[in-house]
Amino acid sequence: IGEGPCGPDSEIFYDRGEKYDPEGLGERLFFEEMDNDRYIEVWNVVFSQYNAEPGKKKREEYNELPSKNIDTGAGLERFACVLQGVNSNYDTDLFTPIIDKISEISGVKYENQMAFKVIADHVRTVTFALSDGAVFSNEGRGYVLRRVLRRACKYAKKLGINRPFMATLVDVVLEVMGKFYPYLYESVNLVKDMITKEETKFLQTLSNGEARLADIISKSNGLIKGSDAFQLYDTYGFPIEL
Repeated sequence: IGEGPCGPDSEIFYDRGEKYDPEGLGERLFFEEMDNDRYIEVWNVVFSQYNAEPGKKKREEYNELPSKNIDTGAGLERFACVLQGVNSNYDTDLFTPIIDKISEISGVKYENQMAFKVIADHVRTVTFALSDGAVFSNEGRGYVLRRVLRRACKYAKKLGINRPFMATLVDVVLEVMGKFYPYLYESVNLVKDMITKEETKFLQTLSNGEARLADIISKSNGLIKGSDAFQLYDTYGFPIEL
């Protein structure tokens, strides 16, 4: 786990039943740590009592912490998934209104596609971050936020959405989360404006970059030099994964 506080932990799993165990492997899935959808970890409790230090591999070598504590975390969305009897967090009522809106805008039916999940998750992230005072920028957390929005834009193109649209999803995020986080309403217009401007700028950047890429390919028999790839990234704002 690296350096720092550590200790034994208690992990609580929920058995979703044979419906999620088509091969009937039962507890083997759990005890042999196979990838599966039947047993879902919903809670984790770490009893932090040791200090892990570099070079020390055995627990007996760790020094005890002067102040011991319990670090616990429960997955709220996983609880929702279990209680609502759905396949994943994205099928709970925390996400379905956003996904339904994306489907309406794109004209594409949701059938567990990754694009819907990425856009729904990322627009929620961006909405909260901007409401908390973050801004899009070329460095630090602002750059991370910019990358998050651009990744959502990239997946939107896979659904045939080639125009700024994510600001329309902000209202749906507020419908789902606003009751619990009423401060989101205080800056909703500013948040939507920042998202629209950033999305518009990126789509234009992407369009320019795609034209440049097509030109490079046509002149190089499909071989793209490292310097050209860097220019696409540095000058045209192409995400590395694109």
